Amino acid sequence: MASDFGKKVKITIFGQSHSEAIGVVIDGLPVGEEIDLDAVQKFMERRAPGRNAYSTSRKEADLPRVVSGLFEGKTCGAPICAIIENTNTRSKDYDKLKDLPRPGHADFTAWVKYGGYNDHRGGGHFSGRLTAPLCFAGAVCKQILERKGIHVGAHILSIKGVKDIPFDAVEINAETLKAVAEKAFPVQNDVAGEEMQAAITAAKGKGDSVGGIVECAITGLPVGVGEPMFDGLESVLAQAIFAIPAVKGVEFGAGFAVAELFGSENNDDFIYNEDGTVKTKTNNHGGSLGGISSGMPLVFRAAFKPTPSISMEQDTISISKRENDRLAVTGRHDPCIVPRAVPVVEAAAAVAILDLLCRM
Repeated sequence: MASDFGKKVKITIFGQSHSEAIGVVIDGLPVGEEIDLDAVQKFMERRAPGRNAYSTSRKEADLPRVVSGLFEGKTCGAPICAIIENTNTRSKDYDKLKDLPRPGHADFTAWVKYGGYNDHRGGGHFSGRLTAPLCFAGAVCKQILERKGIHVGAHILSIKGVKDIPFDAVEINAETLKAVAEKAFPVQNDVAGEEMQAAITAAKGKGDSVGGIVECAITGLPVGVGEPMFDGLESVLAQAIFAIPAVKGVEFGAGFAVAELFGSENNDDFIYNEDGTVKTKTNNHGGSLGGISSGMPLVFRAAFKPTPSISMEQDTISISKRENDRLAVTGRHDPCIVPRAVPVVEAAAAVAILDLLCRM
């Protein structure tokens, strides 16, 4: 069960949703980098469960305990290992799922692949709970990137068709990214945000769930980050983003909309800035050409499916009886994971970008 990522900056995530603890090992970080653990904790609180009416009622402190890799507050060359205890599990809620796999979950595929030995409680190692240690790793990487003038930020672009104002793909800056990150509900248009919350509440009232899209931007990337083909900027980022549970699509720049354009419409004309640097008038390419950063803001979007754990009755199978059955999922689940997924997207992107930078 491989759960590692990266070539220079490598992370390995371990644990299960209801195991004693979850955590992450980060290897290959530049040495001598000061890590503000209070800032790491503040970042992780954006993802933590049980903080509002539209998330799961499972409350976890998500306090990471760093057991190696830092000396006098700075990276020392040894791998960083951080452990996060699971303190609020209710494993009995999942007893029947050993026999009745939940539609939309990895219960069935994991049961087949691992011969029934997989931990089914809360989704085990496939749970969104494992994004907590990913956020720790991302928060560490974000601090190192910001010292290099590179900023990563995201917002909710849409939930169930309710749309926020997209980032300006040409003019997006660090100040805008910071401002949206400080909001309790990370959108640029607060009126749209209220409509999104209403859509989540309505779905929750029916025992249903909704999905949405997170848009992320990375500013300050120098030209030349990434390699052609398999280690291209989009390739590496997409691998990291698709590791987030419930992500079903990733697009860069104008994304799938480019299929409807003429070449003359899609191409981004080059110009010289007054300071002599090169930029493009538009940014349909999303900051990457040939898998290599162009110096323009890197902009991408990730589509999240509706939370598959819903209390509405659904068709499934009984593995033990080898017959069709019905299932209504109980327990504590988010009616929409998109608000809590925003920092997770930032974290995955930060890890991927720092790894690519360290390959140069």
